[in-house]
Amino acid sequence: MLALTGDDGEQAVLRLMTKEPWRRHAAGLLARESTVQRQLAGSRIPVPRSIALDLSGDTAGAPAHLMSWLPGSLRLDSAADDVVEPLARTLAEIHRFDPGPDRPRDYQSWAPPSKRVRPPWARRPALWDQAFELLEQTAPGYAGRFLHRDFHPGNVLWSADRISGVVDWVETSWGPADLDVAHTATYLAMLHGCAAAAEWTHAYRRHADDGSAEDQARYWNVMDIVGHLPDPVKVVQPWRDHGVEISDDLARSRLEQRLADVLRAP
Repeated sequence: MLALTGDDGEQAVLRLMTKEPWRRHAAGLLARESTVQRQLAGSRIPVPRSIALDLSGDTAGAPAHLMSWLPGSLRLDSAADDVVEPLARTLAEIHRFDPGPDRPRDYQSWAPPSKRVRPPWARRPALWDQAFELLEQTAPGYAGRFLHRDFHPGNVLWSADRISGVVDWVETSWGPADLDVAHTATYLAMLHGCAAAAEWTHAYRRHADDGSAEDQARYWNVMDIVGHLPDPVKVVQPWRDHGVEISDDLARSRLEQRLADVLRAP
């Protein structure tokens, strides 16, 4: 991600796909992000404006997407109401967006069978076996919604105590709202503990006027948790880079406790 300033003073961000496996799939990822940003232009959801694409990388040196720069910074240090409530309100707004006939692709699971292996750091390995058994079942039915698909505090910008931008739309999909809710809950559980994940879920239900039972969301929560295997450390280091004091072991233990809460294991 490069910050650029044009000769006219306009600020922009250039996203370059330089690493595998993202470079191999860059054309689809970046084209999807550009399409979604154009769809959401003029909506109540604050998104960057897509300016230009270089899907081959012939001009930029790697597949690239040039988009407008949005002000703001991340808020990773808190799961208080003044953070959780705006996040919930924003995600509910995303899920209400109607793309018309131009729906994004159907969601993809990030917990394929190859990931369903007990992690070596697990303190309660039987919990993971239970999770894998659940994912062997047929996915529950759902009403399709417009999903960000990677909604979490690391993809939300804040300015003057309000959300000023939602970024990283390469995985946008059509699927169950509970999958987006689950993804944010997993992140909050690892960042701030399982109580924060539960509060987030309740806040989303209020803002989305969603009265679905927790049991109905269990499958999607488990799918997201398992999707962080074999180790959630890949998401922890960026948090430390932003000043969050969290060890790899703490993130692992919180992920496992979140799984226990979702499965209601004693």
